[in-house]
Amino acid sequence: MKSDRSLVGWLAAPAVFYLAIVYALPLTWLLARSMMGPNGFSLVLFQEFFADPFSWRVIGNTLRIAGLVTIFCLVVGYPVAFALARARGVVQVILLAAIILPLSIGVVVKAFAWQIVLRRDGVVSQFLVGIGVWSEPQRLLFTETGLVIGAANVFLPFMILPIYSVVKLIDPRLMEAGATLGVSPVSRFFRILFPLTLPGIVSGIAFVFSLSVSMFVIPSLLIGDRFQTLATLTGRSFLLMRNEALGSVTATVLLVLAVTIVLLSSFLARRVGRFA
Repeated sequence: MKSDRSLVGWLAAPAVFYLAIVYALPLTWLLARSMMGPNGFSLVLFQEFFADPFSWRVIGNTLRIAGLVTIFCLVVGYPVAFALARARGVVQVILLAAIILPLSIGVVVKAFAWQIVLRRDGVVSQFLVGIGVWSEPQRLLFTETGLVIGAANVFLPFMILPIYSVVKLIDPRLMEAGATLGVSPVSRFFRILFPLTLPGIVSGIAFVFSLSVSMFVIPSLLIGDRFQTLATLTGRSFLLMRNEALGSVTATVLLVLAVTIVLLSSFLARRVGRFA
């Protein structure tokens, strides 16, 4: 038994070494840099950051966009996950390919494609004019609405797949059993089906929200520098302003948010799984 454990440890050693070099060391430097003042260890950088109203506006932008993207993905992805789980044969293969294949396309390519789609003469604007929502073409590019739509397109598979993995394990006969007891379709959904899918919903929300909080390329290309989030402010601080102090502070705040999301989602997943 001890030899088996020792073998497993050696097998994991390359991955641990790699993560320590390319992830742990830079992260440690980043955290240390955010806590270094003129006279050594100090939290003055964080005090200055949180004392600035602009910083709170940036945090608000980050959380608001991440929340809207997550809600959009949940509303669109929830029924798609059911369709994928209930489909059979060629139809299921086509749906899976439509969901998974876009993941092979780079985020930069997708963002540039959405720049074309969201401009005034783009497909979305023409479609909304055609169905009578708008009286004349309007620009969605460089707006929060356009950012939410473009980001949701990129992160939608990360909402669909966790819910799908849970839905496919649910016995369809449970709904039939509820129907034989005289339960209405709406009550059957909220009392039987929805609680059973909560673990997948929690996992999908955690994935999409954490990815949306830290996205950098998509906001940079779809809304520009006038709308700052923690990720874009971090990149701007390091790449343009050459302000390592501000960049390390914003990166640390972003890291705390991401870790909080992961821990909270893990806690909720365990609680939901216990009662589901």
